[in-house]
Amino acid sequence: MRRHVILAGVAAATVWLAYLATPPPDVRHRISLSTAYAAMLFLAVSLSIGPWNILRRKPNPVSFDLRRDWGIWAGMLAIVHTAVGLTVHLRGRMWTYFFKRLHPLAIQNTTFGFANYTGLVAALLFLLLLAISNDLSLRSLGMRRWKSLQRWTYVAFGLTLVHAIAFQIVEKRRLPWLIVFGILSVTALVFQTNELVRTRRAARAARRMAHV
Repeated sequence: MRRHVILAGVAAATVWLAYLATPPPDVRHRISLSTAYAAMLFLAVSLSIGPWNILRRKPNPVSFDLRRDWGIWAGMLAIVHTAVGLTVHLRGRMWTYFFKRLHPLAIQNTTFGFANYTGLVAALLFLLLLAISNDLSLRSLGMRRWKSLQRWTYVAFGLTLVHAIAFQIVEKRRLPWLIVFGILSVTALVFQTNELVRTRRAARAARRMAHV
């Protein structure tokens, strides 16, 4: 509980600072953007904790509270961003985020539509991940099955990157926001790539030892 109180404070401070950095007067747009970048920060941290443990030669279990708690807050912020973001551009006509028209049905096949579809799928994955981010789910599903579902985090991260890049283009985002997004994205990708390389090396070494 103490950690969640601290993370709630970090989330609130991050959202507030990003909100202040967003030009007025549209409050909903400012909340949407600030929660998006806060979610990205929490997601990048949660994806970097495991690889960081490996770099420090610390234990890195399948599930542990610190990484899971950062992930929980990343998911909650992402859901808030999605809920608010769907009211920013097309108020009262939410269906046009995904369809050009309903009769006859025509999909929103623009960059704007692509950004919305990838964001929606990412949000649904975050809901799934939030649902299993507890000890009860871990015990009920078993370690292997739980881990197979938890790996959808990487798909959610990839979709989040694509969604964010598309919206950088749609909204012609200013350079400071691009820099922040780039730093968070590259940090998570570097840590994850390093973990993947080390894991494969360890697996190859284990196979060689098994044949000796």
